[in-house]
Amino acid sequence: MIRNPIPWPNGARCAVAFTFDMDGESLMHVHHAKDISDRIVGTSDLRYGPEVAMPRLIDLFAKYDMKQTFFIPGWCVKNYGSTIEEVLKGGHEIAYHGWLHGSLRDMSDDEEAEDIARGVEAIVAATGEKPRGFRAPSYTMSHRTLGLLQDHGMAYEASLFGDDIPYLVENERGHLVELPSHMPMDDWTQFVSFPDFGVRQTIKAPSQGYQVHVEEFDAMWEYGGLWCSVWHPFVSGRLARAMQIERLIKHMHDKGGVWFARMDEIAAHVNGLVEREEWSPRRHTLPYWTKADT
Repeated sequence: MIRNPIPWPNGARCAVAFTFDMDGESLMHVHHAKDISDRIVGTSDLRYGPEVAMPRLIDLFAKYDMKQTFFIPGWCVKNYGSTIEEVLKGGHEIAYHGWLHGSLRDMSDDEEAEDIARGVEAIVAATGEKPRGFRAPSYTMSHRTLGLLQDHGMAYEASLFGDDIPYLVENERGHLVELPSHMPMDDWTQFVSFPDFGVRQTIKAPSQGYQVHVEEFDAMWEYGGLWCSVWHPFVSGRLARAMQIERLIKHMHDKGGVWFARMDEIAAHVNGLVEREEWSPRRHTLPYWTKADT
């Protein structure tokens, strides 16, 4: 069902990336900056992510010798130093996720450039390295974003939904590897009901969320795709949901033939295949449209 399957390392059936967006209170600072001092309940929920869930998740990955990717806003990198140290000690990747989780497409040219530069600077200060990858806050990629990521030397982008396997997003300057997911793989759609953000939905049982992800995985395993999940520590790092994540990891190990990898490792694999002319991915030129053609 995948017409142009990508060859994964060591003959793996599929690639798996458990990616987490550790947003912390950056969400509250964006949406309720004027009255954040009175948003105590919601803020406590968000702080659960870096303070309680992240250590739990890092321990879980260590148990299975997994190195994964955490997309973290620069503000959180700066304000949660001990958590960042644990992420790095565990061998995980810290990727870029905005400065304060603001909507990029609602910014001016200068505002987006400053936002990206500030967030990158925070990651460099904490890790000694520039981030290699990016996911747009709330998937709000703008027509400027690709070029700004190129300015900062990033290798991959992870905000889009255009395939079941990696592909390239490009402009006249070159390309980035796109490592796609899609909305059912985002735990926000399964579990979040958050009055401070006006989100009201029926919360699924953790086992129902597991069922969504395991069926998505089984399809990727069958046909050689990229299983890239989008989790939030304050959401899926809660005990019952973390138990289901471990259940999912066990299922993947039982199936076998799975390449568990950081996103930068997957992007490097794709670029290597392209450079050696061993595989030819699909290419998308961004932005897709500037107006409706007649």
